[in-house]
Amino acid sequence: MDPHLDPKQTARLIQHLKDQMDALPPKLKAAAKYVIDHPGDFGLDTVRVSAAKTGISANGFVRLAQHLGYDTFEAFRAPFRAALTTTHEADLGQDWLDRTSAESPAGALQAAAARNQLNITSRSLRLMTAERSQAITETLLSANRCIVTATRSSYALAYYFHYVGRMALPRLELVPRHMGAALDDLLEIGPQDCLIALTFAPYSASTIQALRLAGDRGAKVILISDSEVIAPGIRTDHVLAVAANSLHPFGAIGGAMAGLECLLTHLIEAARPEALRRIEAYDALRQDSGAYWSGPKLPRVGS
Repeated sequence: MDPHLDPKQTARLIQHLKDQMDALPPKLKAAAKYVIDHPGDFGLDTVRVSAAKTGISANGFVRLAQHLGYDTFEAFRAPFRAALTTTHEADLGQDWLDRTSAESPAGALQAAAARNQLNITSRSLRLMTAERSQAITETLLSANRCIVTATRSSYALAYYFHYVGRMALPRLELVPRHMGAALDDLLEIGPQDCLIALTFAPYSASTIQALRLAGDRGAKVILISDSEVIAPGIRTDHVLAVAANSLHPFGAIGGAMAGLECLLTHLIEAARPEALRRIEAYDALRQDSGAYWSGPKLPRVGS
């Protein structure tokens, strides 16, 4: 697990700062006191903003981070930021949007876009009930083969769902493959299989064809879309309707991504402990092959 995502780490850091207070030089003590008293602001603000708020130099916060053993200020701030965004964000309200909107024309547009994203995410998650999530998860786990398909911009969502979901469901497949059509990979789909299709207006003809074929062959069909009715002749077993309202000409996919993240959480939880074993094995393989960037070292190149 990434240590920055441990919700207890912030509490441990604050306690460590309290324990170190008496031994700190005056400037570092002042910086530490601010972090202890205002962990939320510290997690949100850049080092320059924290410096402006406190009258403590930015270098003072950097030195405090170094004193605590962090390579950079951002590494020190990261647990506070992660804890804020993952466990307490809803408690902060939306005053920050009003402040952003009043800053400038760009701020007004930013605030409007942010509000839209919050709205479509909230609505999408409200529509995704626990019963629906559980039913979809059970369908995926009981299928002989699970196939996820999408085209154009929706393909990015399908790719991510497949990339993570196969840790819990090794038989999960992504189509189309190699620039082909989805139908090319669905010739043998049958009643024991499951198709997950993602499409948003204007709906993909290729995805609609895949949905019709899967339904005709008796496969379980899961549709993730901005509407429960996208075309005639489509039979579905589960529909995950998500909001896709946008301020630009293309549909927004933030709501769909939020729904997929929830579904992945259900899927991985249902597939424990095998899912966690696969994730650990995959991560170890990536580490051993030099796939991840590590410090100042260059990525390892295989011989």
